[in-house]
Amino acid sequence: MMLVHLVSELPNLLPMEAPPGADKLEKVLGWVKWIAYTVCILGVLIAGAMMAVGQRRGEGGEHAARLGWVLAACIVIGSATALVDALK
Repeated sequence: MMLVHLVSELPNLLPMEAPPGADKLEKVLGWVKWIAYTVCILGVLIAGAMMAVGQRRGEGGEHAARLGWVLAACIVIGSATALVDALK
C-alpha cells in the first residue's frame, strides 16, 4: 500500500522542467542518432557489395558473417536510440 502511494506521488516529487541546455543536448543526440543510422545503412550496403564480389571467389561465408555483425550493430544502435527517445 505504501509503495503504491509512493509511486503515485513520484511525479509531484520530481522536477518537470528540463535543465538549462537540454535543448542543445537533444540536438546533439539527434545528430548522433542520424549519423549512426547512416553508418548502419552504409555498413549493410558495403557488406552486400563485398558479398557480391566475394561470391565469385568463393568467399561468401566470410562476408555473410560480416553482414551478421553489421546487422547486430544495427540492432544495438536501434535499441539505444529507442531507449534514449523514451527517456526524453
